[in-house]
Amino acid sequence: MTKPVRKLSISVPPDVAERLEREPNASAYLVDAARALMRQEALSAELAHQGIPITAEGVARARAARAAVAAEWRPERYQAVRDRVRRAVEDDDTPDRGRASAA
Repeated sequence: MTKPVRKLSISVPPDVAERLEREPNASAYLVDAARALMRQEALSAELAHQGIPITAEGVARARAARAAVAAEWRPERYQAVRDRVRRAVEDDDTPDRGRASAA
């Protein structure tokens, strides 16, 4: 049984329309994007509830710190981390790691 859906008509700027036109399934693309934002909002709300508010200043500091680390890392180090993460994901036998199911 499939979940009920609602059909919406939306207006988007030209650059967004051009991007959506390249998608084989624009609806799925938009659903994935909306759900990612919903997860981000839920995480921010939970962190705020735990006394850890997300602020623009904090985000800017975190981005600056990440950029500083990135500037110090050699490409080989990035590749080694990418390889390690890929192996961990491949070894993970969890059936659903947050990806949309093909049901």
